[in-house]
Amino acid sequence: MFTERSLTGELPAVRAAYAPETLVLNCDRDFETLDPAVAEELLLVTDSLDQISYDGASLPTTAPEVLQEYIGNSLTIGMPGDGGVAWTRQTVPPCVFVKPRLETSPDEFVSFLVAEALVEVSLDEPEHFLGFFAEQYPAFVAATDDHLDANARYQLAAALYTAYLGLQTRGEFTDWADDYPDLYAAWDDAGERLQPRLEDLPSEIAQGQTEFAAATELACSGVKHGLDLPAPFAALDTDAYLEYGADYAVQWAETTFEKME
Repeated sequence: MFTERSLTGELPAVRAAYAPETLVLNCDRDFETLDPAVAEELLLVTDSLDQISYDGASLPTTAPEVLQEYIGNSLTIGMPGDGGVAWTRQTVPPCVFVKPRLETSPDEFVSFLVAEALVEVSLDEPEHFLGFFAEQYPAFVAATDDHLDANARYQLAAALYTAYLGLQTRGEFTDWADDYPDLYAAWDDAGERLQPRLEDLPSEIAQGQTEFAAATELACSGVKHGLDLPAPFAALDTDAYLEYGADYAVQWAETTFEKME
C-alpha cells in the first residue's frame, strides 16, 4: 500500500528545512479516508501510530457520517477534500501521502503540493478542521444551519481551514524565489491559473451558477497564493483571521449569511 517516495529537485532541501523526520509515501490506490485496517499497514513503514481524539459532544447528530467516524474510536487518516496529497501527524514519524490520481499531473505541480504539505506539517496546526474549530464548532453549525446542508457545511468548514493554513504557508512560499526557485515558480503558476476563476464568483453565486460552499472553496485556495479576492471572501485574507482563527471564521460566517438574506 505504501512505499517511500524518492524526492528530487528542491524537495529534499525543503523537507530538511521544514519537516526533516517526515516520510513522503506513494500510495498504490486513491483514497479519501483510509479505514483502520489499511491505516494500520502504516506500521510497516513507520514506528508507531498515535490516534487523534475529539470530543464528540460538539458534533451535531446531523453531521456527515465521515465526521462521526472521525471522532470515533477507530484510527482514521485522510478526509474528503484532502486532494491528491494528504498528511498526518498520527504516525511517528509524520507522513505525507501522494495519491495515484496525480500520476498524470505535471511533475512541478506535484512537487509544489508535496512541498506545501511539508510546510503544513511543520506548522503544528491540526490536520483537520475539527481540531481548528474545536469548541467553536457548534457556533459554526448554528451560523450556517439555516443556509447549508450537512455536506455543504463540511465543504465550507474545510475551505475556511484551508484559508487559515494558507495564510501561513504562503508566507513561506513568497520567500522561496531565491532558495527554491522551481517550487516558487510552480506556486506562482498555480495562483495565476486560479485568479481568473475568482473574479466572477459573486455573480455566479447570485445567479445560482455556483453554490456558496464551492465558491468559498475556490476563494480560500486563492488565499494560499495571495490573490485578489472579491467580497465577502476578501475578509478572510486578513491578519485578524490569522490572529483569531476559529472565532473569526464563525463571525465571518454569521456576518456573511446575514447579508445574503
